[in-house]
Amino acid sequence: MHAKPSLLHTAPLQLWGGLECTVNRVQDEYFSQIDRNGHAQRSCDIERFASLGIQAIRYPVLWERTAPNGLAAADWSWPDQRLPALRAAGIAPIVGLVHHGSGPAHTSLVDPAFASGLADYAGAVAQRYPWVTHYTPVNEPLTTARFSGLYGLWYPHGRSNALFLRALLVQCKAIVLSMQAIRKVNPHAMLVQTDDLGKTYSTHELRDVAEFYNERRWLAWDLLCGMVGPDYGLWPYLTASGIAPTEILWFRDNPCPPDIIGVNYYVTSERWLDHRAERYPEHFRGSADGRACADIETSRALATPTAGIGPLLDEIWDRYRIPLAVTEAHIDANREDQLRWLLEIWEAGQQARRNGVDVLAVTVWALLGSFDWNSLVTAAKGYYEPGPFDVRSPLPRPTALAGMMRELACGQAPSHPVLRGQGWWRRAGRFLCPPVATAEALTSISADGHLTVGTAVAPILITGATGTLGRAFARICHKRNLAYRLLSRKDMDIADQDSVEQALAKYQPWAIINASGYVRVDDAERDIERCFRENVQGPAVLASACARHGVHLTTFSSDLVFDGQQLSPYHEDDTVSPLNIYGHSKAAAEQIVLDQHAGALVVRTSSFFGPWDNYNFLTQVLNTLARGAPYTAASDLTVSPTYVPDLVHACLDLIIDREAGVWHLTNGTALTWVELAGKAALLADIDTSRLEERRAADFHFQARRPYYSALGSKRGILLPPLDNAIARFIDLRAAPEEVAELLHTAETRQGAGTAQRQVG
Repeated sequence: MHAKPSLLHTAPLQLWGGLECTVNRVQDEYFSQIDRNGHAQRSCDIERFASLGIQAIRYPVLWERTAPNGLAAADWSWPDQRLPALRAAGIAPIVGLVHHGSGPAHTSLVDPAFASGLADYAGAVAQRYPWVTHYTPVNEPLTTARFSGLYGLWYPHGRSNALFLRALLVQCKAIVLSMQAIRKVNPHAMLVQTDDLGKTYSTHELRDVAEFYNERRWLAWDLLCGMVGPDYGLWPYLTASGIAPTEILWFRDNPCPPDIIGVNYYVTSERWLDHRAERYPEHFRGSADGRACADIETSRALATPTAGIGPLLDEIWDRYRIPLAVTEAHIDANREDQLRWLLEIWEAGQQARRNGVDVLAVTVWALLGSFDWNSLVTAAKGYYEPGPFDVRSPLPRPTALAGMMRELACGQAPSHPVLRGQGWWRRAGRFLCPPVATAEALTSISADGHLTVGTAVAPILITGATGTLGRAFARICHKRNLAYRLLSRKDMDIADQDSVEQALAKYQPWAIINASGYVRVDDAERDIERCFRENVQGPAVLASACARHGVHLTTFSSDLVFDGQQLSPYHEDDTVSPLNIYGHSKAAAEQIVLDQHAGALVVRTSSFFGPWDNYNFLTQVLNTLARGAPYTAASDLTVSPTYVPDLVHACLDLIIDREAGVWHLTNGTALTWVELAGKAALLADIDTSRLEERRAADFHFQARRPYYSALGSKRGILLPPLDNAIARFIDLRAAPEEVAELLHTAETRQGAGTAQRQVG
């Protein structure tokens, strides 16, 4: 069956955008993404979306938000403003009416009245906005039915095949009735029907379960297309679950095939089932059809990675012959892997078109990021995944994804240097179990960006080969598959212009991270010349050279540029007034670096602790107290501690985004040194009775310290909370052999896979 010609379809592959707008219900609590990301109150976002070059956007006009108390009391003020603004900006809205929701409080996914209620609402939307042509009345009905009716995660918290199927049929009927109501107003209105498209693979012992899952994934689209009857493969499953045949056959008599099938694809969409559950970490173990098994993303288990979305596009095209769009392309990962994931999806769409598949568009999902999908939005814990815009800044800040989108929209090849590396889902270090060799070879692709941007890999140069920070950057760049060179002073003397020019010519970097410098605060009082050479002259030379060669520069400053006279955290725009030589050197470097190179990033940070050196404050505190020895710390110096791995990850994301100017990066809590020591000891379950406090004057520091130097930020709080950082630091102390695995890198969206493991 073929769709009507799409008003959006032109010859090139189109770029669409999507706004994460889930309003899901857990018990009696609603979780609204557009309230949490701020878009509900920020109409200026539409200009931001238009700047990306997108031609269409999946946009919410949600039933629960607009008419929670019935159509007579509906408040249309929000869509009345937003939809015309999108139209004026040249962006076609694909209007969503329910997004992982269950409707207003008076109904649910297992309430027969849900379907007619949504249809009434859909008709009212169409009457009010007759020019809107594309609709998704219900997003991901099959996935939502699983989460709400089979896994018990979302309202009405069902845990049976009967409730799963009831929720699915109710949603699908709501889609049919809604499109009927919409088409009474606009006969040419088009249905864009989305759902997750994955695939399940398994050991031979679980092949029947995998086959069932692979048939069940089509069920929503098959119902809408009128393909389900007594000869349908899952007919016995449907009727054995208590569904009356007449309810199922209603869809055959009232077909509503999508005009565009929307394919949502995540790194968790393809699953591996293994009857040898003991081979896998405990949280991947569960049961399927009453049999113990492990259920894990294929990328974490299979020795040969799957080919990704490409073959799945071929598969769904062969089944329906309906135009397709990738309607959600997103990964919870570090910035470079977000870029690499989008590139892989985009190239797969292009290849599918060359294969004869009618792929209309790729949709970059979560333009403003998303909250708490790592827990399937069952609790508001504040876990945030950025998208093309990062809402942790006062106004949404464009990330490198936004720049890549603009290139794709203009038909340009993506140009970011980090695209030349493979994403974590194709790298050797991806496994969370012994790699599984599948019986039949799974076709794989390199998907590392070579086809688009070439094979020459420009590195990041990192100075400070002997220092804690430089080594930390090298370690994490290696983990993140970012090409780098860690340089000693012999390799490049940053205060020597000729040495810097030679290194730039030799390595051809796209960015430099200056992690070197003079760090002995007290010694600087009598070693002024060396301190200024390393902390001022060196960064100045680097800034000048990087500006000439178009190389991004990141350099580090300190909380000691402030005098401590205020009693609230210092922000980026507060006046510097250092008390000591070291602070003066850092303040001078900030000024000269930004004067020489407007595109440089200057990171002020404070009070490091981390897992890779034995000399930082917390390591010494915990080691000493654990031995039962006394430890003395200052009680009147307030700082904002910084966990080195968190700092490095945040800096690398900002560098990839090519951010500039001064940015404060710490783990966000202001406390004294003795308070920090006590907090860490308590979290480590170490006796604090030998922890002693003294005033700073008792330590007889040669260099004056500000009594208050905590850092806050007006540009964005990017690092996790301090308690979380200390807990991870303590975990690493307890299991140092697992350092590489326990580094915090947000690499997976714990979406459908987490819930799928609960199937019994």
